[in-house]
Amino acid sequence: MTSVEAIEFDCDGDGLVGILHRPETPAATGVIIVVGGPQYRVGSHRQYVLLARQLSANGFAVLRFDCRGMGDSEGRFPGFEHIGPDIRAAVDTMCRRVPVISRVVLWGLCDAASACMIHGWRDERIAGLVALNPWVRSDQTLARAYLRGYYVRRLLSRDFWIGLLSGRMQAAAAARDLRQQLAAVTSDGSGADFVADMLGGLDRIKGPVAIILSGNDLVAVEFSTVAARADWQRLLAEPRFLQHTVKAATHTFSSAAWRAEVERETLAVVTMVDRDLTAENCRRLP
Repeated sequence: MTSVEAIEFDCDGDGLVGILHRPETPAATGVIIVVGGPQYRVGSHRQYVLLARQLSANGFAVLRFDCRGMGDSEGRFPGFEHIGPDIRAAVDTMCRRVPVISRVVLWGLCDAASACMIHGWRDERIAGLVALNPWVRSDQTLARAYLRGYYVRRLLSRDFWIGLLSGRMQAAAAARDLRQQLAAVTSDGSGADFVADMLGGLDRIKGPVAIILSGNDLVAVEFSTVAARADWQRLLAEPRFLQHTVKAATHTFSSAAWRAEVERETLAVVTMVDRDLTAENCRRLP
């Protein structure tokens, strides 16, 4: 039996609104769903509601909440790079409302995943992280993603060559667009500064981290291009990192089957944190 309660709590003088799912006998590990923008605590296709119900049915309390300036919460949204105080306020609230909780797993999609990576290490109660399609957008990552995905598929497409040879497609315009993307890839820019903060934050989080990517999503492709760098590869090779791709899934996991796959991966990580298991043992969980 799970109780569901609407709550309000403070963050630097602004009232934040959340929904707390509390099992009758909650585990010592709780889950906080951090919501990115523009979004609110229900989630696309009710994903956050359904995830919270699934986790709470397995004995884990869940808090899903609106950051400052989002959904029904007060204040002005400071940008995902600066919602550390919102996350800490949510952790404080969960631990106060469910006193048995001593460990928390953060869960976030897109820029909320990036925010969890940046800020998760700052609170010793945060013992794990589930990050879906982390946001790493810059001119370079976007250009690389287009070249890796869109342009490669076009060059291998029969329709592309038929259109080009028949004159229906403007060759000069296509070549100009390709040159612009190549110029962005080879520019001297180092990309978004917050990406370095994500890497540094992940390095400091000592608990298990699951990175879940969609198989049909530009944001996921962008993250993969960044994660292929040597500094990211060295970190992600550590056994505490679990990586999983949901084949063909859209950015927001818009089918029931895709959401169920995310729920299974999330439950495995939360269980690992609750049982204090290693990543290798987690892979063997039923």
